[in-house]
Amino acid sequence: MDTAAFTAAVTVTAATALPAGYALLLAAEAAAYALPGTGIEAADLEQAVWLRLLEHDGPPADPVDWMRAAVRAEALACDVRRRCERPYADQDAGPPPRLPHPAGDIADRVIAADAVRAVLAAVRTLPGRCPQVVHALMSGSDPTYRQISRELGISQGSLGPLRSRCLGCLRSILNSRVGSPVRRGNAR
Repeated sequence: MDTAAFTAAVTVTAATALPAGYALLLAAEAAAYALPGTGIEAADLEQAVWLRLLEHDGPPADPVDWMRAAVRAEALACDVRRRCERPYADQDAGPPPRLPHPAGDIADRVIAADAVRAVLAAVRTLPGRCPQVVHALMSGSDPTYRQISRELGISQGSLGPLRSRCLGCLRSILNSRVGSPVRRGNAR
């Protein structure tokens, strides 16, 4: 079913839950939140509100307030999704930073982003083929050793020892920048 037919079917079904004439109010509210440059389209907001209405148990007590609140909530959800989704700007920069859950404390998110930036900067300073190996290991596609060895043109048997040496170098670079944590007992 194409989008237009789906929207028409949802509108007909949901329209029975609202008094006549509220479709124009919904269109106006959605257009008010779908400003240029926000990445939010009015038709998407309208469709999301109609779906919310279908999921709602019966007609709302106050349709106008309910509709305004639903449009506002959907616009906010679209904005949050837009802020969390980032395209790959530079393939050599590595994977995008993996931040904690959006509901986490902002200080935790800033610290995590700084840590990821520090690791990516340290990876770029590794010697020899290590930057390529570590980038391949950090890939979001989770490649196998066979895929990595084929991509980098090295034997699969030498990938494990090379990975170990590269991670050791990365660990020493990061420890020299940050300092080793104090450990109890035997340290390696």
